[in-house]
Amino acid sequence: MQRAPGLGNDPLELGETVQTDSFKEFDLTGRVALVTGGSRGLGRAMALGLARAGADIIIASRNGEACEEFAREIEAETGRRAAGFGVHVGRWDDLEPLVDECYEAFGKIDILINNAGMSPLYDSVDTVSEQLFDKVVDVNLKGPFRLAALVGTRMAAGDGGSIINISSAAAVHPKPHVLPYAAAKAGLNALTIGLAHTFGPSVRCNAIMAGTFRTDVSKSWDEEAFGRRAETFALRRGGEPEEVVGTALYLASDASSYTTGAIISVDGGQP
Repeated sequence: MQRAPGLGNDPLELGETVQTDSFKEFDLTGRVALVTGGSRGLGRAMALGLARAGADIIIASRNGEACEEFAREIEAETGRRAAGFGVHVGRWDDLEPLVDECYEAFGKIDILINNAGMSPLYDSVDTVSEQLFDKVVDVNLKGPFRLAALVGTRMAAGDGGSIINISSAAAVHPKPHVLPYAAAKAGLNALTIGLAHTFGPSVRCNAIMAGTFRTDVSKSWDEEAFGRRAETFALRRGGEPEEVVGTALYLASDASSYTTGAIISVDGGQP
């Protein structure tokens, strides 16, 4: 980036513009990103967005076939290298082999996006089974912890990197029908701050606290009920998956070099 007029002792003259080198801070060329839950929804949008910014992409989810298919689409559209792996993020012992495979295939991971999540509904809190509770915590909290521990340790021993946890507005605005999910995401927020201190200064860790986005899940929504709820949002609507990409790109890139331990809301202004 060229030195901006007005910095130091030189005043910025009226009408003079600050020149940048095409926002090179956002360029991810030469970097490798692992995105969990990356074959659909927010994960799919972020994986494609990072590939368009120059990153090679590893997609992981329970549907390995869908990940492989999407990897081929990324390669065809962007020319970046991409690969897909089938893995259940909630299974602790499956994650170290995944990380080993990623490093063997790509040599490194510079960006980890812990996006995989689940939020099954229930009739009432007294009907929540231990199995459901454990499954929600496994995918939304335990898995991200384990992956961040494995990848972050390697990042810190190498050239550093960026970890991005996809949290939820439910972490701070819990609703009665998603309490295990809300609790897990609140834990993920705390984990984000702790990991920033664990792996700093060479590894940054931040969270995107996502609001209500129109993904595959939204096809089953009661649109009339959602419309009433959306009227309480500052933007009066749900988000589109592509609208999370800018924040993810910021956190993945050098543009956020002094941002770590941050919980950034991307929720359309939900009260």
